[in-house]
Amino acid sequence: MSPDEIKALRKELACTAKELAQAIGIEQNTVLQWEKGELFPTKQYIDKMNQLRARGPAAIPKKARGDAPMKVLADPALWELVRKLVAHKKLRDEVTKLASAYADPKDEG
Repeated sequence: MSPDEIKALRKELACTAKELAQAIGIEQNTVLQWEKGELFPTKQYIDKMNQLRARGPAAIPKKARGDAPMKVLADPALWELVRKLVAHKKLRDEVTKLASAYADPKDEG
């Protein structure tokens, strides 16, 4: 995988070098070196990047960049969503599937 292909992949996945590195289990500096052509990814990492490509942008865990958690909890729209989730199993199942592509905030630190 060439430096340009790695840059294109990051653009396709709408992620930073740090986010790509975290998603495949390496240091950000390694991704930056790949993009400069100073190092080249092994098959193991090429396979991981191809798997991410197949899953699309949702495959890249993103840190929440929104309001503080306590502010979000005060939002009536959040509680409307919670009521709907509690009331409708089909919606819960769909949201569970969608949420699997996102990191659990308790695991981020």
